Amino acid sequence: MSRIGLKPIPVPAGVEAHIGNGVVQVKGPRGSLLINLMPCISAELKDGSISLARANEERQSRAYHGLNRALIANAATGVSEGWSKKLDVVGIGYRAEKQSDAVVFNLGYSHPINFPVPEGIEIEVDGKANRITVTGIDRQRVGQVAAEIRALRPPEPYKGKGIRYSDEVVRTKAGKQGAS
Repeated sequence: MSRIGLKPIPVPAGVEAHIGNGVVQVKGPRGSLLINLMPCISAELKDGSISLARANEERQSRAYHGLNRALIANAATGVSEGWSKKLDVVGIGYRAEKQSDAVVFNLGYSHPINFPVPEGIEIEVDGKANRITVTGIDRQRVGQVAAEIRALRPPEPYKGKGIRYSDEVVRTKAGKQGAS
């Protein structure tokens, strides 16, 4: 039994939800998102909340029940408040610079890395703190873009240099001198 799937999804103020043909459309002040429901899941809008039901009690249906509920809840939050991820660029000479439609990273390689900003995503760069903020309405895309930026230079274990999430803890190793 999916306990998450049974919880109704409250629709925030200023957000509209439309259900039809196995698709849930959520519109808000920040934009609009479409969520495709799995074939065994049905949705119903009543009293300012969305309720999901499944056709049978098979294992896959129960899993899809919770998945679809989480996707719709994330979409409702995204179009009303938005999602964001913060990253820190750590290292001497490592920096990020926002240009018109791209972010240019200097990460210790022989060349700067030009990272184009995807559509629907906003990237802000605080130059002094070397902090990057990735924002958008789709939680999955925000997380994916943040992961792609982090993958440009993941934090290394000896000095901790690289790009990391703001809340990430990098465990550093002792190195050659500390081994003896």
